[in-house]
Amino acid sequence: MITWTNFVSQVFNGLALGALLALISSGLTIIYGTLGVLNLAHGAMFMLGGYAGYVAYDATGSFVVAVLAGTLFMLVVGVAMERLIIRHFYDRPHEDQLLVTFGLGIVMVELVRLFFSSLSKTVSPPAIFSGITKLGFLFYPTYRLAAVGIVAVALLALYFVLYRTRLGMIVRAGIEDPVMVDSLGINVYRVFMIVFGIGSMAAGFAGIVNAPVVSLTPDVGEAILVQTFVVVVIGGVGSFPGAVLGGLIAGEIISITSMFNPGYAYVMLFAAMTLVLLLRPQGLFGTRGRE
Repeated sequence: MITWTNFVSQVFNGLALGALLALISSGLTIIYGTLGVLNLAHGAMFMLGGYAGYVAYDATGSFVVAVLAGTLFMLVVGVAMERLIIRHFYDRPHEDQLLVTFGLGIVMVELVRLFFSSLSKTVSPPAIFSGITKLGFLFYPTYRLAAVGIVAVALLALYFVLYRTRLGMIVRAGIEDPVMVDSLGINVYRVFMIVFGIGSMAAGFAGIVNAPVVSLTPDVGEAILVQTFVVVVIGGVGSFPGAVLGGLIAGEIISITSMFNPGYAYVMLFAAMTLVLLLRPQGLFGTRGRE
């Protein structure tokens, strides 16, 4: 029997999931919008950031250190990937880009499985956010509420970078017209490297922030990757506001549908995506076509 308490609880769950999807999707959408590369390794990056944070947490016992380690590690991994591999595929067919990023994702997953096995790993939330919080008639895990706030701060920081800095101006201009940016004498490849690093960093940050909610396994990024692509389609490719709104919509659809029948959660999510594609093919905040 569905009660009002259960419904409100699922709404909060959807908000937590939606905020997480918004952060991951924002990194994916700016990578594709700027570089034109559809990164199928993004889910593996989410997972790898979680494991990097787990190693730091296991060594220090500090959740803050774990978050910093997972985030910075994925920044380094993202920059290295772009410089060593991805940049050689900018002018290659999209099929090649899909294959190389898919292959990189598999390599990451199998390396983690080699070193950590397939057994799940857990990261405890900081003591200040442990336990439950009473929200009127509802008791809700404190860390999940904190995670929404943490992700919101990260999204605001990313918004500031994209909309209040020179780098962000160049990135947004590159999404609209990369040829013109190159013509202005801006080193687009350096910008591409930074953008890929930022997108990877967002995925890694989300991975370790989510670790106290969902146990880490080598395959944890697979479901997230599918959900993230749906979010990008709903919100619009290259749109940061679209990624945020699309993430919140997807999170609520999955959570509320799961309350009635978990088996239909993905059905409803893809139905929503199909509806958006029929009514607005470029997404809620996207622009038509990327040449």
